[in-house]
Amino acid sequence: MKGAVMSVLVVLAMVQFMAKPGEAITCGEVNSYLVACLPYLSGQGATPPAPCCAGVSKLKDSAATTADRQAACNCVKAAAASLPNIKDDAASSLPAKCNVQIGIPISRNVNCNNIN
Repeated sequence: MKGAVMSVLVVLAMVQFMAKPGEAITCGEVNSYLVACLPYLSGQGATPPAPCCAGVSKLKDSAATTADRQAACNCVKAAAASLPNIKDDAASSLPAKCNVQIGIPISRNVNCNNIN
């Protein structure tokens, strides 16, 4: 029993060291959250699919700090700029269509430094 408790404590310590506190969200994470939105964002459908809205919700939960929101904004901005078939009106309306108050504009023309 004592060995099992020690094993659990060791695993918990390892998990704690794997998490990087204070590190901003990555573009890989942001892209993975929003990849299901690409058909909607490129004009293929009047409403975003459920997996897209689930991703928008995950993005909101993952971008809890100002630094995270600014980093996520820059990732979204870069992704939108690299995908010419993204419709600006669909992108800007995505959070509202998913009923998620995300605090991150989805646009290629936003100043991410103004995000709080």
